Amino acid sequence: MSTCSTVSQDLDEPVSGTAPVARTWLLLEQPGPWGAKALTSSHLDPALGRALEAAVKGTGVRVALIRRPGRHADGGTAAERRVYAAHTVPGNVWLHGTTLTDPRRLLDLDFTALGRGERRTFESVLEGGPPLGDPLALVCTNGKRDRCCALLGRPLAAELAASGAEDVWEVTHLGGHRFSPTVLVLPHGYAYGRVRAHAVKEILHGAREARVVVEGCRGNSSWERPGQAAELAVRSAVGEDAAQVLSVVRTDGAAPRWEVTVAHADGRHWRVTVEQDASAPPRPESCGTSVLGSPARMAVTALRELSVTAALAS
Repeated sequence: MSTCSTVSQDLDEPVSGTAPVARTWLLLEQPGPWGAKALTSSHLDPALGRALEAAVKGTGVRVALIRRPGRHADGGTAAERRVYAAHTVPGNVWLHGTTLTDPRRLLDLDFTALGRGERRTFESVLEGGPPLGDPLALVCTNGKRDRCCALLGRPLAAELAASGAEDVWEVTHLGGHRFSPTVLVLPHGYAYGRVRAHAVKEILHGAREARVVVEGCRGNSSWERPGQAAELAVRSAVGEDAAQVLSVVRTDGAAPRWEVTVAHADGRHWRVTVEQDASAPPRPESCGTSVLGSPARMAVTALRELSVTAALAS
């Protein structure tokens, strides 16, 4: 039986506009096995997992568990854990890290402020260190969520780690199993699908220089999915690879059609028409389900640069 990632690749399903959505990411190290819903089915206290899920609702913060690449024996509870917070919105991109012995301290964070990009809550509550200079590569490997993530993600994470790539972590869930192996790069927040080790190294090299590799990119997690597709279309149209110069400033409409306004830091604006359609033929969207579906995809059908007057009016 074909896997969901094999079917998606055979259909040449586009990856643009499929990234997970979060303005701020909060990552907690949790070694050992993960269940399908890792925050409540791992060695992390499930009561803490439920409390974190409730605390971040509506804040723009997304919590995920991470672990180092390699074998994951059922080793119990870690004495010390790495914790990272990253804000991905252009103009206020940052990444901080620290070490905790008691993960319950995460509940002391002001998640609303964290979602707005106010780093002081992380720095003061968790005594986070200075901003980190190197990006993180997060490879989705949760086989209990979808077997493609284990079959394709874990070898990728191991290869990257063995090659000397720094700050590579396995992560619990990035969505889009059918695009495995999937990778999220922080702090800029761009997700990628169907990537190989050499491509991830290029992506990380670009991220260190605040550049975005568009090939294989699913979008920036700062934006909703129509905005993700619109921003990538503008990047491709004008050849822009600087990470923090494009922002989605307005989205009008609703499914299946949106008009998205993308702004450049230099004052240029574009109006991008994004239409949603279904990827055919119907098939399971994940190896974890037998339910047939037609995954929605974002198609850019028009793109035009706005005049100064039109940009100001928008």
